Amino acid sequence: MNGTQLPRLRQAVIAAHDLDEVAGQLRSALGLSEPFADPGVEHFGLRNAVFALEDSFLEVVSPIRPDTSAGRLLERRGGDCGYMLMLQVADLAAARDRVRKLGIREVFEVSLDDMAEVHLHPADIRGAIVSLSQPEPPAAWRWGGPNWQGRRAGGVELSGATLTVSQPVDIADRWAQIVDEPIGSTGVRFSADEVERGLTEIIVKADPEQVPAASSDGPVRIGGVEFVFEPRQEEEE
Repeated sequence: MNGTQLPRLRQAVIAAHDLDEVAGQLRSALGLSEPFADPGVEHFGLRNAVFALEDSFLEVVSPIRPDTSAGRLLERRGGDCGYMLMLQVADLAAARDRVRKLGIREVFEVSLDDMAEVHLHPADIRGAIVSLSQPEPPAAWRWGGPNWQGRRAGGVELSGATLTVSQPVDIADRWAQIVDEPIGSTGVRFSADEVERGLTEIIVKADPEQVPAASSDGPVRIGGVEFVFEPRQEEEE
């Protein structure tokens, strides 16, 4: 992995009405390869497209049936929007113990040979649905699909995310208690607004040739989320 420090932000997820349109915009803007479509997300009433960057991931999900969590969020937000952040942790059992002590509900749990994971209720954690994930080995990532390493986009890496919430200090502290580290160390940060808008910004580090020309005028808006591009340093390559 490029980033060995855990916990870390491993995947960011956008909810969109038109998956193909938003996925196409991401491919064009970031120079991404063909995405993986995970049939397993039908369990949640969704279809998806998962893009591999260096060793992190961007996902777009769209509802395929009524009354899904993504569909309800799209209605509340009035359009495409940020949906979920997936944090890789070193010890999921310890993280789940902290979650229980904080009174945070789990809405999904899976334990497989190569991935253990829980999803946390957004009403309890605030800001977004959060996944706590422990892949085995740590460099693996089941949700990227078979041979994601052969489809990854070189020179582009998920670096961080911003959540817009009404009580950023309190919510940041809650997230920090869950991962047992300052949440800023994962690249996740919070901004204040009376109207909670959740995941509003995704930060990407990119080599100069991978940065969209449009970003010279500011963030690039895709799927209701602002994409901010930062230069990659030589030691990250």
